[in-house]
Amino acid sequence: MKSLKPITRSPLRIYLGKKYYRCKRYLEWYVGIKKYAAAKQNTLLPYTIFKHQTPLLRELKDVDMWLQHNKINNLIIASQTLNKLVVKPGETFSYWRLIGNTTRRKGYMDGMILFYGKVTTGVGGGLCQLSNLIYWMTLHSPLTITERYRHSYDVFRDSNRSQPFGSGATCAYNYLDLQIKNETSHNYQLVIYFTDTHLVGEWKADTSPAQTYDIYEKEHWITHEYWGGYVRHNRIYRKVYNMEHELIDDEIITENHAIMMYEPMLQEGI
Repeated sequence: MKSLKPITRSPLRIYLGKKYYRCKRYLEWYVGIKKYAAAKQNTLLPYTIFKHQTPLLRELKDVDMWLQHNKINNLIIASQTLNKLVVKPGETFSYWRLIGNTTRRKGYMDGMILFYGKVTTGVGGGLCQLSNLIYWMTLHSPLTITERYRHSYDVFRDSNRSQPFGSGATCAYNYLDLQIKNETSHNYQLVIYFTDTHLVGEWKADTSPAQTYDIYEKEHWITHEYWGGYVRHNRIYRKVYNMEHELIDDEIITENHAIMMYEPMLQEGI
């Protein structure tokens, strides 16, 4: 495995790198051969494939709650661009192609972002909660994840964590994208909405579910690296069952490696 020792880069190097990768993404979007999903349908498709929700507010150590409230504003704006989107056979869902750049002109506010493992602020911050939700739901569907980026840093301890470590999808406009292809013969529809306390998502379809899925981790370990830091590792697997609950597949989904930003032997808690 390639060393995860943090590399110090100058602000100019980071700026130019972002410009390069953003231009590369624009070329892919507008000159490439992929067919991207863009059409919405107000009528909901009849079958729910998977539904999940995550809390809107969560107290995090050293993170001001006003950032959490601004995050909700940002999630509402971004969700409006995705809600009721239909992904037809052969089409690809692109998270950032649909949402676009998060600017103040669109109503986005400063929210929490993670920059090289440190909590900071930025316009549109907090949208990783939405990409995490969509990624997790997609793991429970027949749709194919064609592009996803793992979090390079493990910033917060596992207090109240209900999903395996490394089961999210980080995002940064526009070069760290989440892309999902519909390689089935059926239409799928993404539905995003809010309750008073939660962000809720659903994948719906025009056909009833033919399979169910169980996502789990194996080989979870921590290494003390030669450069002094700790790195957390695991592998995410998926069991696939038919509707009679007979196991038909057990496949590896991804492996994760993240620099820990806290001492691994400390007592759990925020």
